[in-house]
Amino acid sequence: MNQKIIPAISDHKKLKKFLESDLVFGILMNFHLAQLEELVRQMKDHHKKVLIHSELIKGLASDEYGAIYLIQSLKVDGIISSKPKVIEVCQKRGIIGIYRFFIKDTISLEQSLDIGIHLKPAYVEILPSSCLDLVEEIKNKLHCEVLLGGLIRSQEQIDACFKAGAIAVTTSQVDLWNHQ
Repeated sequence: MNQKIIPAISDHKKLKKFLESDLVFGILMNFHLAQLEELVRQMKDHHKKVLIHSELIKGLASDEYGAIYLIQSLKVDGIISSKPKVIEVCQKRGIIGIYRFFIKDTISLEQSLDIGIHLKPAYVEILPSSCLDLVEEIKNKLHCEVLLGGLIRSQEQIDACFKAGAIAVTTSQVDLWNHQ
């Protein structure tokens, strides 16, 4: 994955902006399951790589069976999930699996790291993005690449994420998508 900003697309207006952009990877979230086939087709027609946040698709089971559906039926390029079983399906099927976790306190950090050590993901997405001082620790313990997301509102925040060691930032803020 060699894109610094990865758009989080949650409505048709943002999808249109993404399709008109030079960006390749985009994350679909907050859509209905019935809309996904057409949305994925549109993205593929524009030579885009489709990442799905499986827990934020209405009507999709956010488990390994939902992941298999996304991979086999919709031919997505990757899935973002906080569910280890979903990431394991991605690993077995040879697509991008981004293990997402929220750091709200020390216990949630320790639990996520324990799961990550067992899971061995290639990528993790850490939320909120304000957890900058934990990026190197997480990279060292999990031996993976780190994406930061959540509450990204400025160019300065994006720059701080990269300075902390993130390879990419996920954001729904359209005005920040052009920063590379």
